[in-house]
Amino acid sequence: MSWLTSIDVALFRFINGTLSNSFFDSFMPFFAGNAWFWPALILCAIAAIWRGGTRGRLCVLMLAIVIPVGDGWITNSMKHAVARPRPCITLDGVNLPMKKSRTLDATNVYRRAGCSTSGSFPSGHTTNWFAATMVAAMYSRRTLRFMVPLACTVGFSRIYNGVHYPSDVLGSAIIGAGYGAAIVFAVDALWRLVGKRFFPVWQQRLPSLLLRESPLNSQISTLITPDSHWLRLGYGLITLLFLGRVAFLASGRIELSEDEAYQWLWSKHLALSYFSKPPLIAYVQWLGTHLFGDRELGVRFFSPVCAAIGSLVMLRFFARHVNARAGFWLVVMVNVTPLLAVGSTLMTVDPLLVLFWTLAMATGWRALREGRTRDWLLVGLWMGLAFLSKYTALLQWLCWAVFFALWKPARVHLRKPGPYLALVVNVVCALPVIVWNSQHQWITATHVATDAKLDEGWKWNPSNFTGFLGGTAGLMHPIFFIGVVWAVIAIWRRRDVTSDRTALLRYFFSMGAPLFLVYLAYTIHSSVQINWIAASIIPLFCLAVLFWEERERAGSKHIRTVLAVSIFVGIFAVAVLHESDPFIRTANKLRAHFDAGPLREKVDPLRRVRGWNTMARIVSREYARLAAEGTPAFVIGGHYGTTGLLSFYMPEAKTTVTGTPIVYMRYIPRPKSQFYFWPTYRDTRRGQNALYVQQKSKAEPAPPDIVKSFASVTEVGHFPVVYRGRVLHRVQIFACRDLL
Repeated sequence: MSWLTSIDVALFRFINGTLSNSFFDSFMPFFAGNAWFWPALILCAIAAIWRGGTRGRLCVLMLAIVIPVGDGWITNSMKHAVARPRPCITLDGVNLPMKKSRTLDATNVYRRAGCSTSGSFPSGHTTNWFAATMVAAMYSRRTLRFMVPLACTVGFSRIYNGVHYPSDVLGSAIIGAGYGAAIVFAVDALWRLVGKRFFPVWQQRLPSLLLRESPLNSQISTLITPDSHWLRLGYGLITLLFLGRVAFLASGRIELSEDEAYQWLWSKHLALSYFSKPPLIAYVQWLGTHLFGDRELGVRFFSPVCAAIGSLVMLRFFARHVNARAGFWLVVMVNVTPLLAVGSTLMTVDPLLVLFWTLAMATGWRALREGRTRDWLLVGLWMGLAFLSKYTALLQWLCWAVFFALWKPARVHLRKPGPYLALVVNVVCALPVIVWNSQHQWITATHVATDAKLDEGWKWNPSNFTGFLGGTAGLMHPIFFIGVVWAVIAIWRRRDVTSDRTALLRYFFSMGAPLFLVYLAYTIHSSVQINWIAASIIPLFCLAVLFWEERERAGSKHIRTVLAVSIFVGIFAVAVLHESDPFIRTANKLRAHFDAGPLREKVDPLRRVRGWNTMARIVSREYARLAAEGTPAFVIGGHYGTTGLLSFYMPEAKTTVTGTPIVYMRYIPRPKSQFYFWPTYRDTRRGQNALYVQQKSKAEPAPPDIVKSFASVTEVGHFPVVYRGRVLHRVQIFACRDLL
């Protein structure tokens, strides 16, 4: 082995040192990552899908499976198992042409730029390129003419750049090509097995994903695909999305947001209700953390559960009342919509509201059609649980009023006990909130009124209106937003006002549009948060899918093309919202190419769920220094979000949240958050020292009330919170001694 190692090192020295020249120094780093890679990749994928026919589409599909599985599982697992240090770490005099300076990494440690601390074997760049080369060759041998030279150049560049040994690259090429072929064959075998049983018509039209067998003649394409195929495909998609989201949350790639951490503290202090929100979010997080522990997966587990149940309900609803094909595409649309995709991973009150609003809508249609009392009782239960999730749920009663006003045949139910029993059940569900507020001077009503700025006069600000519409169009997906608006306008021109489909269209309109229009109108008074309309999206999407499905069956052209483009754009947007780093790096490289500065940290959509572990480590370090003085110490957060995040991510604080906490919210003599109703540091911490922590982009003096509360207050520092080399937040810390 020593003989082989010496040959490996000698070859590395020859390529990295002897062949070193100014041209290669500027040329080879280009293959390690450049600003044009992602745009070029996206354009190639679009071209393959658009012009490549069945082969091109299958090739893109296989690459979308092979690369994430290979890079995220096989390559990373082998890196950790082998744990071979990179040559730029173990050898002296290594040429690192990627950069010539040192950089500060996320752990505040200087390292030689261009030299990662991850394992040397296998090379991720090389495995990815050779896997892609193998997959492309399996669908078109002509791709070998340019893919093999590209893959070899990438492998050579990893050696020249000083980050891999020649044996790493050679082994990686074999591994990448091997698992690329193996995964394609495995997926093809799975399709043959599953397709024959569950999708016989589709399997008959496409016997092999490798196109080794010719599909049947074109007459097969005129067969109508059974609804059962689309239903099973929908079940499969929902299952894969659920498992993928759980795996994503379990990986810890994103941290908690401020609201999630704040509401996690609620789950440690269960009550009938809370200052700003109903209690259900606390109980759901309590259950999740008891199942999976006090970590991100425990806090968020029921968010993908809510998304899966909601998708399943709408798939089956459409399969019963429209058709499963339309239901499948509705599920796809919902899961590529940015606002709903975020709600499928973050556990706030919105996923619960959307789920129970959707359940009430689906059950309500059954109650209208069949008139059974038990269905109306379920409607009341779902609406009651929606109310226990978020107070916006009260507007669903307005939606019901609008539907009864728009659809005369439905008014017969107003002479029956069903709707009134639903109202009674809704009121019973609301009793915990009513009791808690009666015990606390109806503080929630005051807070909600203040939050909605009802104590202020009406002031027309056009930017509120345009900002709300623009933000809604962006987070709801611009193409879907246009499709919804078009469908809403078009349904009022229908002449068959007595048909069941028209009734269903107006029902969907009534379950979504009033909520949206109420908040749109309220922009005349003040600004509105985009997530407030989350519950209206699924009803409005249902309306749009039903309308455009009718148009497509009537022979309208380009609907499928627009849908395909919309889904592609949506997948790209959702990918950015789940992993923004590659796109941020690409954007910064492009801006540098045009002599523009880097993007501001606020542009990163994941900024609010990253960097908090680093912030907690900074605070823990300063807390340990303060406690080492001998006087007991604690931490004060300047904001409820900061307090929640420090409570979750400081190890010494997480274990004390149910007893005498280490982290407290800054004391305010009037109710501003739930912390007002819990013990404060003024009750038990007299004479002790504290760290006051506030998130500020620029250093500011300590608040006057903090200065007055301690014998002395001195600034410790204004620290950048660095994540993967980028400053995402800044935290200012003060040492406060002797609480008066």
